[in-house]
Amino acid sequence: MLRTAAIALLVGGAFAFGYRYVVATGVEELEAPRPAPAFTHRDASEWINSPPLDLRALRGRVVLLDVWTFDCWNCYRSIPWLKGVESRYASRGLQVIGVHSPEFDHERDRSAVEGKVKEFGIGHPVMLDNDFSYWDALNNRFWPAYYLIDRRGDIRAYYVGETHAGQARARALEAKLEELLGEPAPGR
Repeated sequence: MLRTAAIALLVGGAFAFGYRYVVATGVEELEAPRPAPAFTHRDASEWINSPPLDLRALRGRVVLLDVWTFDCWNCYRSIPWLKGVESRYASRGLQVIGVHSPEFDHERDRSAVEGKVKEFGIGHPVMLDNDFSYWDALNNRFWPAYYLIDRRGDIRAYYVGETHAGQARARALEAKLEELLGEPAPGR
């Protein structure tokens, strides 16, 4: 859970990066979409549940990036909600991709991450971001963080914090997800 000081820092910094931040729900919507950075990890050993992915190849789909780490309580308590969203929207063109950015040294071990992915029942691709290169490319600062990328490959919204079905943050994210899924694919 974000502390008051962290929220104040985030709100102050959010405007510098072109975000509009809504404190009550932990939601930031970009004033203008920005291109999602290319994945920084391309080796098969840096991916779980998938060969290395390329965001350009996912154009035409809506992508939900989940930036998490396995020892983060807020992250793993959000997994049931995330799996529900993935299940409901996959047939409409949603691709969930995990970005595992470790907080502690023991979370850098691939076999430990694989064990947690199996324990949590995560079936979507997970990129191991042990060097924080993708975290930095996103200018991310929190676990968990959710980025919504539209069908053109632009980040349209950003959400932070533990998320559960029915709560304000979940409703806001799912409403934005519905909006993005309703937009035509590029070239149509």
